[in-house]
Amino acid sequence: MALIAGVDEAGRGPLAGPVAAAAVILPEDHSIAGLNDSKKLSPKKREMLYDQIMNQALAVGIGTVDEKTIDHVNILNGTYKAMRMALGDLDVQPDHALIDGFPLPDQIIPNKGIIKGDEKIEVIQAASIIAKVTRDRIMDKYDVIFPEYGFSGNKGYGTLKHMDALKKWKATPIHRKSFKPVRDNFPTISWYRKHRRIGWIGEKLAALFLMKKCYEIKSMNEYCAPYGELDLIAEKNDEIVFVEVKTVSKEQLGSPELKIDAEKISKLEKAIDSYLMKNDITKDIRLDIVTVFLRKGRPIINHYKGIDIC
Repeated sequence: MALIAGVDEAGRGPLAGPVAAAAVILPEDHSIAGLNDSKKLSPKKREMLYDQIMNQALAVGIGTVDEKTIDHVNILNGTYKAMRMALGDLDVQPDHALIDGFPLPDQIIPNKGIIKGDEKIEVIQAASIIAKVTRDRIMDKYDVIFPEYGFSGNKGYGTLKHMDALKKWKATPIHRKSFKPVRDNFPTISWYRKHRRIGWIGEKLAALFLMKKCYEIKSMNEYCAPYGELDLIAEKNDEIVFVEVKTVSKEQLGSPELKIDAEKISKLEKAIDSYLMKNDITKDIRLDIVTVFLRKGRPIINHYKGIDIC
């Protein structure tokens, strides 16, 4: 029997975050019940079906294209790229692909577009669910870094809360600059300085930097009374990493990390101890410093690992 892959995307319309696509090949005798357009399913149902699809599919491929690429090539071409990545990620090459909407151009695998295919074709419905859950999980991770924007709820779409946040806090590095509401609310270093948000954006840039290095961001601005705040808590390789972030917006003598003196280290140690006891954590721990230099263009970020703590 010919191997048929269904392909669909999630995230063409949001103002922030990536576009995701999935390609799925299902066996004819699968036992997955309730497949449908992912938009018509509850989050709980999508998660349940996601697990079933991953367990029973002959192959699943996933592709994501970030906001910077979307801004460079536009959202349509970004979506096509994510779909090609998804097909290329399959463990086996299908004989044919069915695409939700229109055919996928410049693709070596023969394919056909199916208008409203996510309402009609099981393999496309399965791909719709995988793409949607994949993207939603990414946006949930971004919500830990940017709670002001409500990404866990709106997933980057232009809801009232999201639009209000754009006006108040301006656009983040994960917003799509080519989308008009984002262009109209893009910040400058002068704006951050004027509104006393240099440290605020520095911490978020540090978190994004670590996230790209495969750290899971567990918490931001964790206050441990009476010792003060832990800027960032992350985890990687079963190790909890506490991160102190230092941000500057202009050239200064010396390095920002040198401002962390013995007294500051002592307060951080006590705050970390308080957090560990409160959360009953027994994993290995580490204290890192991340420095962020804001400038016109891409910021300069340095990561210093393993500051001595008692």
